[in-house]
Amino acid sequence: MLDWVIASDQIPVVAPVASGSDGATTYNVNADTFAGAIAGAVGAKRLLLLTDVPGVLDKNKNLIDQLSIEEARRLIADGTITAGMIPKVETCIYAVERGVEGVVILDGKTPHAVLIELLTEGGAGTLITR
Repeated sequence: MLDWVIASDQIPVVAPVASGSDGATTYNVNADTFAGAIAGAVGAKRLLLLTDVPGVLDKNKNLIDQLSIEEARRLIADGTITAGMIPKVETCIYAVERGVEGVVILDGKTPHAVLIELLTEGGAGTLITR
């Protein structure tokens, strides 16, 4: 179905809800996880994850502009990336491993964050790539 929508030059809008094996139970799926899986499945070039922080922060709370998968895993292991940022970064890794060229985590509260990310050299958040 998603392939058909994309082939029709439409922008798909999906809700992160999944049904259980019994067909009656529904589950709220983490929206970032859902988006990462879709991006990987459709061969997206870039995925933007909007959140309420500037991106991935180092131990001094400074923005990290870019990370490789290896660096991201190391920062999870050493405790730099914590709490709710862990599933976001794991989603980034998942999507990149499935062919997405890069995933950006950026602050959706920042005015024009998406435009800054897409139209400037420096971007607006943390870019995670292979």
